[in-house]
Formats: sequence, C-alpha cells, structure tokens
Amino acid sequence: MRAVVQRVNSSKVEVEGKVIGQIQKGLNVLLGISKEDTDEDIIYMRDKILNLRIFEDENGKLNKSLLDVNGEIIIVSQFTLYGDCRKGRRPSFIEALGGDEAEKIYEKFVDQCRNLVGKVETGRFGANMLVSIENDGPVTIMIDSKKKF
Repeated sequence: MRAVVQRVNSSKVEVEGKVIGQIQKGLNVLLGISKEDTDEDIIYMRDKILNLRIFEDENGKLNKSLLDVNGEIIIVSQFTLYGDCRKGRRPSFIEALGGDEAEKIYEKFVDQCRNLVGKVETGRFGANMLVSIENDGPVTIMIDSKKKF
C-alpha cells in the first residue's frame, strides 16, 4: 500500500457536484493499493498513519498523533499512486490493483480506521472525485508499506 498523508484544517470529496465526505482538523489520506498487498499491509498502514506524530503539542513540536488530538480522517482511493513514470512519458499502472479486489482491501483499511478514530469519511471507490484539501503547515508525508521510500 502507498499513501500520501496530509495534515489538514479541512478536506472534502465531491462526486457529481455532491459532497460525499467532509472533515475538519485531521488527515487527508490518498491511498493506493498494489497487487502485492495483504492484511499485514493494512495493519501496518493503519498503525503508521494513525500514530504519526505530525500534530503540534503545547510547545509547537510535532509530538502528537491523530489519535492524540482526536482528529478526523478522510480516506480517498487513488490508484495513480502506483504510476511508474521512470520510462517514457505515460505512467504505467501495472503495479496497481484494480477492481473488486482493490475495493475490498480499501474497505478493510477504512473499517480498521473506523475501529480507532471518531470520524472517518471516504471518497467513492472508482469514481471521478473532486478532492479539496486545505493542507495545514504544509505537512505532507508519503508512506509505503513495503518501505520503498
């Protein structure tokens, strides 16, 4: 799994002009699923993302996690995170998992987060979405469950 995690003041997802998910202070997670992902990747990513210490403490240091600040999270599926641009000009998405299998893994990840976070919102898997992100900081972290970066 691969994620772009952004600390946000607010974020929302629209599909066909309708807001389908919206949060205030918390994390916007753009989540890509690969052909190699398993339940172990889901748990690793859940724990890593929810416990990232990227929120400020009383001294202005990045010492608090989403769980510590009772923040909200919005999770948006994004297969293009597995776009390989090393060769040519058109990204190759051969490593990305698609269809029903990817959706099942995405939903498992969302459910795992719902077990620990007060408010979890989502986009719509496979839909053309308009994602609005008010990045706070900006703070943006990339995470890969296979630890490629």
